[in-house]
Amino acid sequence: MVAVASLFNQLLRHFPRTEFEALVKKHRADRGAKGFTCWTQFVAMLFCQLAHSASLRDICNGLSCSLGKLVHLGIKRSPNKSTLSYANQKRPVSLFEDLFWTALQRFRSTQLLGGRQSHFRFKNKLLSLDSTTISLCLTLFPWADFKTVKGGIKTHVLLDHDDYLPRYVLITKAKHPDVKVAHLLSLNPGSIVVMDLAYIDYELFAKWSKAGIFFVTRLRNDLNWRIVQNRDLPQHRNILEDQTIRFNSQWGRKYCRDLQFRRIVVHPEGDSPLVLLTNHLKFGATTIAAIYKDRWQIEVFFKSVKQNLKIKSFVGTSPNAIYIQIWTALLAMLLLKWLHYLSKAKWSLSNLAAMLRLNLFSYRELLSWLDHPFSTPPLTPVLTQLNLEFA
Repeated sequence: MVAVASLFNQLLRHFPRTEFEALVKKHRADRGAKGFTCWTQFVAMLFCQLAHSASLRDICNGLSCSLGKLVHLGIKRSPNKSTLSYANQKRPVSLFEDLFWTALQRFRSTQLLGGRQSHFRFKNKLLSLDSTTISLCLTLFPWADFKTVKGGIKTHVLLDHDDYLPRYVLITKAKHPDVKVAHLLSLNPGSIVVMDLAYIDYELFAKWSKAGIFFVTRLRNDLNWRIVQNRDLPQHRNILEDQTIRFNSQWGRKYCRDLQFRRIVVHPEGDSPLVLLTNHLKFGATTIAAIYKDRWQIEVFFKSVKQNLKIKSFVGTSPNAIYIQIWTALLAMLLLKWLHYLSKAKWSLSNLAAMLRLNLFSYRELLSWLDHPFSTPPLTPVLTQLNLEFA
């Protein structure tokens, strides 16, 4: 006999109702609600992500098709399109943001996502900083002005390389400079931040260097610098140059007068040389090169979210509705990362997301389904009434 609820229900159990209601009370999100609770809204928006729904109509119709199974999700019936649209427009996005960080902290504290997968020997916290831009139509989203003919929003992410999930997320308009977000970060001394050319800033370099925070980035061609020392090169490696330098421009001397940096030229196989810049003077050049190579993981994270979840097209047009959809996408990505870590079938993340989309309301035990998704599900036996003997 099938003694488990649907796969969707088993995923929702990772968001305890008592914890969720405490967050609702904290943000006063249910204030003025008339029957349509925040939990129903959350279930609907998470269904939008996992089922890859393209519109409010798809969300409501998809839930309506599983009417007999909704009670196991904690909701009585499918929401109306207008009700869900109004809730996404008016209810605080801070509820979903707080829910993401609370759930992520619980997953990390219980080691549900595994440990660091890289082979680095150092114990420093390794982080990647980058942003991704989502283009929007100015006709539908006039508040998201970016360029003359198109709008956009930008999601800034500080990715933790221990589990390749965010440590910091900020959603802004697309024209917001990346380097201003870097100045907002509060990092522990000893952390190593990997970033691209958008974060070149003398003031930021000086601020992090004095705080004991290390960075690895690429050196722009237009920066003015002078060589202080040529360092020894490792044998039989792809390191072409390793130099200690100082910045020699007006602003470089103003902010980084007493600071030294390293310029490392790496020649990857089959590619043009990369010129790296770092303030870490002790690590080997090959380690610095490997650190920058691992920055690709944040690009993989952005690609995974955009390809497997609903983040490039939106079911609402207000800023609040878009932010709620992005935070629920991050919540869905947290679940997918957890399932991907648990699965022994060696699925790719995209195949896992596709298979889950087709089996959301299947009555299978989650871990068994992960390992044997194509096996025959257990059959429900015919129920028979027992004969009771009376004295």
